[in-house]
Amino acid sequence: MVGKGAKGMLNGAVPSEATKRDQKLTRGNWGNQIEFVLTSVGYAVGLGNVWRFPYLCYRNGGGAFMFPYFIMLIFCGIPLFFMELSFGQFASQGCLGVWKISPMFKGVGYGMMVVSTYIGIYYNVVISIAFYYFFSSMTPVLPWAYCNNPWNTPDCVGVLDASNLTNGSQPNALSGNLSHLLNHTLKRTSPSEEYWRLYVLKLSDDIGNFGEVRLPLLGCLGVSWVVVFLCLIRGVKSSGKVVYFTATFPYVVLTILFVRGVTLEGAFTGIMYYLTPQWDKILEAKVWGDAASQIFYSLGCAWGGLITMASYNKFHNNCYRDSVIISITNCATSVYAGFVIFSILGFMAKHLGVDVSRVADHGPGLAFVAYPEALTLLPISPLWSLLFFFMLILLGLGTQFCLLETLVTAIVDEVGNEWILQKKTYVTLAVAVAGFLLGIPLTSQAGIYWLLLMDNYAASFSLVVISCIMCVSIMYIYGHRNYFQDIQMMLGFPPPLFFQICWRFVSPAIIFFILIFTVIQYRPITYNHYEYPGWAVAVGFLMALSSVICIPLYALFQLCRTDGDTLLQRLKNATKPSRDWGPALLEHQTGRYAPTIAPSPEDGFEVQPLHPDKAQIPMVGSNGSSHLQDSRI
Repeated sequence: MVGKGAKGMLNGAVPSEATKRDQKLTRGNWGNQIEFVLTSVGYAVGLGNVWRFPYLCYRNGGGAFMFPYFIMLIFCGIPLFFMELSFGQFASQGCLGVWKISPMFKGVGYGMMVVSTYIGIYYNVVISIAFYYFFSSMTPVLPWAYCNNPWNTPDCVGVLDASNLTNGSQPNALSGNLSHLLNHTLKRTSPSEEYWRLYVLKLSDDIGNFGEVRLPLLGCLGVSWVVVFLCLIRGVKSSGKVVYFTATFPYVVLTILFVRGVTLEGAFTGIMYYLTPQWDKILEAKVWGDAASQIFYSLGCAWGGLITMASYNKFHNNCYRDSVIISITNCATSVYAGFVIFSILGFMAKHLGVDVSRVADHGPGLAFVAYPEALTLLPISPLWSLLFFFMLILLGLGTQFCLLETLVTAIVDEVGNEWILQKKTYVTLAVAVAGFLLGIPLTSQAGIYWLLLMDNYAASFSLVVISCIMCVSIMYIYGHRNYFQDIQMMLGFPPPLFFQICWRFVSPAIIFFILIFTVIQYRPITYNHYEYPGWAVAVGFLMALSSVICIPLYALFQLCRTDGDTLLQRLKNATKPSRDWGPALLEHQTGRYAPTIAPSPEDGFEVQPLHPDKAQIPMVGSNGSSHLQDSRI
C-alpha cells in the first residue's frame, strides 16, 4: 500500500502521503490506475461501437472511411479526451464543480448533467431489452428461429423454415430456392423481425399510442437498474472493482464470436464488403462529417463522464498517457467489432443467396433483428445468442455506470458538506429510482419510438454546442497560458505543442464543422417506414434545447448576482476564476495557488493570482492556512 502511494507521488512530498489519503477518503479515489483506465474504456466503448460504426464504415466507402475516421481521432478525439480528463483531474471536481474556473460558464456543467440524464434513461432501457433477449436465449431452440409461433403472420418466411421445406436439397439448390423465394416475396418478414416487433415490443402504430406497459421489459428494466445501483453502491470504490470484469469480458466474447465468424462460409465476402475501399467517397463531405460525428459521440465527449471519472484520480496521474490509450482502444474496438458483425452477416447473405447490403443494418435493427437471425443458422445457436447478448449487456453497463456516477458526483460535489458525503449511497439510490420511473414509458408499446427520439435529439447537436463552448471558455476566457501552466504543474510537463494547437484552433474548428454538418444533413426522424408527427419532432428539439439553454440562463443568473458597477465589470468578475479554483489538496497548491500566511476574505483574488507573470509565488506547503482546508470539507 505504501509502495503504491509513493509511486503515485511525483512531487516528492512523501511525508504528506498519509495526510493526502486521509483527506481524499471523504470523496474517494480509484484503488489504482488500472481501475480508472478500465472504467474509462468501459464508458467510451459502448453499444455504438458494435451497432453503429460497422454500418457507417460499409456505407461510407469501407476501408476508405478509416482514413477520415483516424484523422478525426487524431485532431479532435484525443485532444478533447485529454482536455476533459485534465480538467477534472486538476480540480478533483465533477462536471459542476470544475466551473470554478469561470463561474459564468457553469451552465455548461448543468447542460452535461441534462444530457447524461436523458442518455441514462434510455440507455438502460436498451440494456433491459438485451437482458430480455439474454433470458429468452435460455431455451433449446431460439424463439425467433421459426415462423410457427402464435405471433407470426402469413408473411413470415424463416431461413430454417425454408430449409425444412426443401429436405434433401443440395446446398446450391437450397440457396437458389431461398434466393428465388426472397426475391419474389416483396412482403417477406423474418421470424426475428416479427419476434421483435410483434412479441417483444408489441409495437403500436403511433408514438402517441402508448398502449400497455410490457411487463417483461419493465421487469428487465428493474433488473438492470438494480445491477447498476449495486455496482455503484460505494461509488468508485465498488464500480472500480466491477469493471475488471465488465470492461474486459466483452473482448473475450468478441474474440469468441470473431473466431466462430471467420470460420463460416461467406464470412470473407462479408468482411470484404466491410473493408473494400471506395476511394471516390473520400471527396464527399458526408463521409468526413460521419467520421467526425462518430469519433465525437463514441468517445463520450461533453457528457460530463470523463470529467467525473478523472476527478477521482490522484493529482499527478499521467492523464495524457491515459487519454491516448483509451481513445485508441475505443476506436480499435469499433474496427474489431466490424469484423465480428460482418463475418456473420456475410455468412447469412451467402446462405440466403443475396447481397450483404440486403442483410446489413444498424442500431436496434442490427442488435435485435439481423444478428439474432444470423445466429439461428449456427449449430448450438442458443449458446452464441447468450454470448452475444451478454456482451451487449456488459457494453451497456460500462457506459451506464459512468452516466449514473456523473449525476451523483455532480449533486454531492455541489452540496459539498460532510452530511451528503456520508449519505452518497442514498443519493445514488434516489437517482437510480428516478431513472427507473422515467424509463417506464419507454417499456410501453410506443417505447421504441420514444427511445429513438431521445437518441436522435437529446444527445446530438447539443453535445457539439456544449463541447465548443467548453473549449472556448477554457482556451480564451480562462486563457490558454494559464491552462497550460496548470497542466505543467499537475503532470510535470506542459501539453505537447500538437495538443496546444489542437485545443486553440483545430478542435474547435472541427467541432464547429460537425455542428454545421449536423444542421445541413438534418432529416426528420423515421423508424422503418413510420414517419414521426410534427409534435413528436418538436418534443425532440425541446429535449435538445433543454441542455443547451442551461448555458445562457445560468450566465444571466451569474451576471445578475456578481458585483460590479458596469456590465463590463460584472462580465469580467463573472468570468474570473473563483477564489477556491485550483488543486483540491493543500499540498498540491503550489506556485500561484500557494495560500498566503493569513489571507483575508476581502483580498480573495489576490491570494491566488491567476496571471502568468505572478505564477512564481513561493510555495508555502501543506502547513499553510488551515481555514482553506476546512472550507474544502
